[in-house]
Amino acid sequence: MKPFSQLDTPHFGRRALLLAAASLATLGAAAARAATPAPRVRFSTNLGAFTVELDPAKAPVTVENFIAYVRAGHYDGTVFHRVIDGFMIQGGGYDAQYAQRPTRPPIQLEANNGLKNQRGTIAMARTANPNSATAQFFINVVDNPNLDAPRPDGYGYAVFGRVVEGMDVIDRIRSVPTGPGGPFGRDVPRTPVVIQSATLLN
Repeated sequence: MKPFSQLDTPHFGRRALLLAAASLATLGAAAARAATPAPRVRFSTNLGAFTVELDPAKAPVTVENFIAYVRAGHYDGTVFHRVIDGFMIQGGGYDAQYAQRPTRPPIQLEANNGLKNQRGTIAMARTANPNSATAQFFINVVDNPNLDAPRPDGYGYAVFGRVVEGMDVIDRIRSVPTGPGGPFGRDVPRTPVVIQSATLLN
């Protein structure tokens, strides 16, 4: 009998070996994606800090766009210019003097991604044109199923993440007194709620 080290081994052939290597590579890539943490952005405001976790798997275009604005420092010094308790808080477009920040080109709507406008989710603001979102976002302070695709206008509003830390700060913001301010006739915080910084954490 041959010694163990000299026993014949099965012959898989070149094609089988290549298929096995490809399968291992695919599994490795999938494992790497699964191990990669979802991107998070921390917002520091004059009323406290909160952190949102983004969902690039469900809203890749929106998340990429949002992160580009964060990295560019676009949100630093902007305000929540529209605050409606029982609905949402909206910001990311104007500074404390209500000067509108310049933006990148608008992005394609990703409202049909399975994510719902539930309390604590972050979604993109837009005009009546469904593909008009740029930098402004809103955070739902209650469940708002009336904003889920296809409501209210046949398109819906694209959710792309969720607040994972600091919902108490969101509730503090939604409770501030509001009225007219700048170019807006209502829903503007009487004392500005300023985003001092937005920082990508990972």
